[in-house]
Amino acid sequence: MKKVIILGTGGTAIDILDTLNDLNDRAKTKLYSCIGFLDDDKTKHGKEYYKVKVLGPLAQASTLNNVYFINGIGNANNYWKKETIIDKTKIPVDKFLTIIHPTASVSKMAKLGNGVVILQQVTIAANAKVGNHVVILPNSIISHDVVIEDYSCIAGGVSISGRVRVGKACYLGTNAAIISDISIGDYALIGMGSVVLKNVPQNSVMVGNPAKLLKKVTIEEV
Repeated sequence: MKKVIILGTGGTAIDILDTLNDLNDRAKTKLYSCIGFLDDDKTKHGKEYYKVKVLGPLAQASTLNNVYFINGIGNANNYWKKETIIDKTKIPVDKFLTIIHPTASVSKMAKLGNGVVILQQVTIAANAKVGNHVVILPNSIISHDVVIEDYSCIAGGVSISGRVRVGKACYLGTNAAIISDISIGDYALIGMGSVVLKNVPQNSVMVGNPAKLLKKVTIEEV
């Protein structure tokens, strides 16, 4: 049994807890024991979420021994900060677990990094490569030969066609559709329901059908 700490207490963090429980249920044994959350919001310290306590701030991670971690931090409002947030914890990358929900389908020919979270009904096809600390939310499709770089988030219902490259620390919004053989630059955000038919420059916010540039993202320091 692996002892697990979840970073964050938002919706994705709760989905991660739910996935750990489902993995235990599927195995009919306790593979994982979530022993706490870490969150920098002081008002949450000591509170419980589904009987799991918030132990303290993220900085506490470096003091915890014999545990593994899963990151649940990152949304459309702060996705570009994810790398900095994780780096500040000083947790070695090999201490981050990759978890796959029992209902997901992941090709044996796909490659997954450390700290990857794959939720319900996700499909990942042959020769896809998913980097470290990538989150893929329910019902998304990652087609063959897709590359998703570190720290990116793929929201629910996204469809990525073959041979697409998704850059570092991107956010692809709910039900976005990406045509094959294009590249999405680092730190880009694709709005929900958008249809992307051409390459996306880095730091861009793209929305609509077909997707067009709304604005550029200014990368902020945490």
